Amino acid sequence: MDCRIGCGACCIELSISSPIQGMPDGKPAGVRCIHLTNDSRCAIYNSAGRPQVCTDFKAEPEFCGKNREEALRILKSLSG
Repeated sequence: MDCRIGCGACCIELSISSPIQGMPDGKPAGVRCIHLTNDSRCAIYNSAGRPQVCTDFKAEPEFCGKNREEALRILKSLSG
């Protein structure tokens, strides 16, 4: 499965425990990453500064559902 254009659910619902540029304490689950653009794309997707948890996350129907709203619900349920 390829990432759904305009989704960005993983950039909101996943937590990032390592420091990233602009977020020195990482990113808690449920908080929009500052690198998520207005059109819900990752601004650092191809950057060496992209967190490992983001690189390791692979879009799969089990996590991403059928649409952005379903992905947000699924990922939120996994974090808490």
